[in-house]
Amino acid sequence: MQIILVSNRLSKARAIEVTWRHALLAVVVGALGMVALSSLISYFGVRHAAEIRLPLLQSMLRSASDEQAQFQNDFLRDNLNAMAVRLGQMQAQLMRLDALGERLSGVAGVKPQEFRFGEPPGRGGALSTALPPRDLSLGEFGQLIESVARDMETRTDYLGILESRLQEQRLRQRMLPTSLPVQIGSWNASGFGWRLDPITGQSAVHEGIDFIAPSGAPILAAAAGLVVAAEYHPTYGNLIDIDHGQDLVTRYAHASRLHVKAGDLVKRGQHIADVGSTGRSTGPHLHFEVRSAGVPLNPARFLQTASR
Repeated sequence: MQIILVSNRLSKARAIEVTWRHALLAVVVGALGMVALSSLISYFGVRHAAEIRLPLLQSMLRSASDEQAQFQNDFLRDNLNAMAVRLGQMQAQLMRLDALGERLSGVAGVKPQEFRFGEPPGRGGALSTALPPRDLSLGEFGQLIESVARDMETRTDYLGILESRLQEQRLRQRMLPTSLPVQIGSWNASGFGWRLDPITGQSAVHEGIDFIAPSGAPILAAAAGLVVAAEYHPTYGNLIDIDHGQDLVTRYAHASRLHVKAGDLVKRGQHIADVGSTGRSTGPHLHFEVRSAGVPLNPARFLQTASR
């Protein structure tokens, strides 16, 4: 491509040869110049918008600022809503922990008011001079809430397991025959083990202990359980057998009258029969036995807990 220059100052016309490289260079230089000019105008326009007071430019700046503020407000609101939900869950867990603590204190025999479940614990201390305090960021605050929530869930699970163990232990204690079967009289009349039989005078094993009591005195269940026998026996007379679980059975013999039948559930201390002298007996008394898997045990070992 040739460009011919004609001028009054020139004695003759001049021709300039323009190649494609010159054209490409001109295009690149022009584009760079336009980019630099637009960047310069944008910089001075934004930097000195307040002094220039161009309505269109100020409107664009206000719109961008409003959009940025709206984005920040939406971000904060979403995070606050999520934290509020998590805080509500933590408050519900605190209520569960308070109720669980009150139940555990009741099972353990501790007064609930000694723990003050509904009051925050007293805390304090001087601020460190080496490391000055600082505000928590939104991310740090969220992490702290999550950490506290996980700790509360873990403690709730542990306390639930502890409550189950305490309830199980308490139930087993209630099923042990540690309550006196009669409220009057003495059970030293005839102890457990070898003795002189009161009828034959021979040495024989006594598989229970005898309570001396007047005829008609109430016989009470030594522990809660299921009545498995309530019948007349040639030797024991009117008897009651109560199963307390774990192969543990108590027997109440020589009663004058029975107030329960087989299949009844009885509570500790429930009136189940009346003292009498039925069967192989020399006078009104209660013959009391404790058997484990059919093997007779010394009832005194259980009843000593009641006397203490």
